[in-house]
Amino acid sequence: MPRTRKAVALRHVAFEDLGLLAPVLAAKGWTVEYREAPVDDLADPVLADADLLVVLGGPVGVYEEDAHPFLSREITLLERRLAAGRPVLGICLGAQLMARALGARVYAGPVKEIGWGALTLTDAGRASCLAPLAEKGAQVLHWHGDTFDLPAGTVRLASNDHYANQAYGHGTNALALQFHIEADPARLDLWYVGHAAELSAAGLSIPNLRAAGRVMAARAADQAERIITPWLARLD
Repeated sequence: MPRTRKAVALRHVAFEDLGLLAPVLAAKGWTVEYREAPVDDLADPVLADADLLVVLGGPVGVYEEDAHPFLSREITLLERRLAAGRPVLGICLGAQLMARALGARVYAGPVKEIGWGALTLTDAGRASCLAPLAEKGAQVLHWHGDTFDLPAGTVRLASNDHYANQAYGHGTNALALQFHIEADPARLDLWYVGHAAELSAAGLSIPNLRAAGRVMAARAADQAERIITPWLARLD
């Protein structure tokens, strides 16, 4: 019998969870455990020893360590895992934290990018697990205002008109996604409430966001599965 592998997801706010990725991990025989990054012990060996660490999104900036000291501890955890070649998946804030852990600058971007949109894959991206995002009609959920320089030793996988660095790979075991493949359109009302102040400040229409999510509802789960399954299969 193949051994059961364990994934630990670092969560920053309750509603930004594994979403569409959770059933895929379960179907592939992974057990999943959450840790709450702002309050849990980030030096707990379970985080260092997990077969996979998933660092999820959240509404804080990587550079806000003075206000949120846990960020420094999270970066240290990522530095150690990445240096050891241990599998890491970073999503949105998670991708930014990975960039910082790899020595790159993280900073406020030129525009607030919130909503569904397409990506342009690099040659490396088209040859990667992100290949489904090159298909007609493929879109991902963007929800960020920060960006990062491409870390040394990584490979850019995707860009769009607003941000050159939308995804990158580091070795064979680390993948960073500035966007959300895990977001379930059926549960995004939790995000609209949780991020209501941000949406209001950005002048964005929740009904319009909801309508765009309905367009992706029929394909989002399949898209997420087709991206994450080959990536999981190649982990050491």
